Formats: sequence, structure tokens, C-alpha cells
Amino acid sequence: MGLSVDVFAARSDNFGYLAHDEETGRTAAIDAPEAGPIRAALARRGWGLTDIFITHHHADHVEAIGELKAAFGARVTGPAAEAGKIDGLDELVHDGDRVGLGRTTLEVIATPGHTLGHVVYYDAAGGHLFSADALFSLGAGRMFEGAPGPMWEGLKRLRALPDDTLVYCGHEYTLANARFALSIDPDNAALQARAAEAEALRKEGRFTIPFRLGEDKRANPFLRADAPELAAHYGLDGTDPAAVFAAIRKGKDDF
Repeated sequence: MGLSVDVFAARSDNFGYLAHDEETGRTAAIDAPEAGPIRAALARRGWGLTDIFITHHHADHVEAIGELKAAFGARVTGPAAEAGKIDGLDELVHDGDRVGLGRTTLEVIATPGHTLGHVVYYDAAGGHLFSADALFSLGAGRMFEGAPGPMWEGLKRLRALPDDTLVYCGHEYTLANARFALSIDPDNAALQARAAEAEALRKEGRFTIPFRLGEDKRANPFLRADAPELAAHYGLDGTDPAAVFAAIRKGKDDF
């Protein structure tokens, strides 16, 4: 028993996820990027949609809420800090709250930066982290609304989770993230291995998701802003890691 996760493509480069509590049959869509692929995944699995867990207000994560809620009567949970920007929320959650999906409990973790109210959902018992646009494979979300300090602090909270955690992020950006990461951290063997693995997976038409958090801790520059070699790359030796994080973020934006 526990949580089963179905992974599928949505929109142009979004991932869609169904999280299914095996004991009770309750099933949540993690975000609502596009109704068609979510409906197709439900039909393929023979599951009914009971819940929708929203991470942030961007259209490519909430667009299908209305259609899915009308079709399935699903209960919609989302960040209280963005309640005014997301239509159809039934339950508002804050940092540290826990939400139930049958016998499964997911912790809500605030990860401000991509948007100010962005949250992720963490299944500690099963080792699943639904990180949306806060943390990507070898990358992190563009900082549209937040500031480097709080975004770095949020990512450090995710970095502190167990190495064997499986991470399910919002988009298939791994190859582009790998190219940038190698440009600033070219001697990182763990990064080189991840980049090669991602290249092979994509050539086979396979997803690079989920990925193990422990592997990302060693390879993702956005999780390594306190590494001396990255500070040195930007000429910021001895500087607050938040400043190094800001430099990495700007570097990726301009890459």
C-alpha cells in the first residue's frame, strides 16, 4: 500500500501527475495544467479524480481546475497566499499544513520565489516530492515574483529532505538545465553523469522524471549555491550564498 504516481505529458512541456492512494482509491491531480491528458490518464488507470492539489497560480498549472471540478466533483486545495489568484479553491493551506489523500498525508512546504505563494507537497512516508516550478531536475524555477534570499531558503528546505526522495517537477527542462549547469560547473562528475543520463533518456523518448533528490543535491547548481567552486566562478568567494544563488539565477536567465 502507499502512493502510486502516474506521470504523463501535458501542454507543450508540462508534466501531469496523478497521485493515487492505493488503500482507499482516492486520487489527486497535482496541479491542473490540461484537462484532456488528465482525463486520459484517469481512464487508462481506471481511477476517479477526488482531489486537485495546486502549487501556484500560473495558468499552465491551474487552467483545467474548472473543467475537472465540474466533471468529477474534485476537492481543490491550494496555497492560501495565492487564493485571490486561483479560482475554485475549496481548501486553503499554509506552510507546515498537512493534507490527506486517503491514508496518505502530504506536508505543505512554502517555496517562495517562482511565485510568492508557491508551495510543494511532500509525502514523507512514501518519499515523493511534488515540486512543481520550485525545483526542477538540475534547475529551479525562474524567479518571477520573489527575491533570492527567500527562494534560496526554500530550496535549502527541500535539499534537507532525504536523498532517496523521488522528485516530480512541473516541466521537462532537464537537458536545457544541464547545458547551463555544465557551463558554470564543468568539472562536476555527478553533473556530467546526470547530463549524459538525461541525454540518453530523451533520445529514447523517455521522461527524465522522477529523479532522486540525492543525485540532484550533488549536480544541481541551484542546490549548491553555498559550494565554494560556484562562488569562485562568479567571483563571489566568501559571499552570502544567497548572493551566489542570485548570480546563478541571473546567469540561467541570460543563458
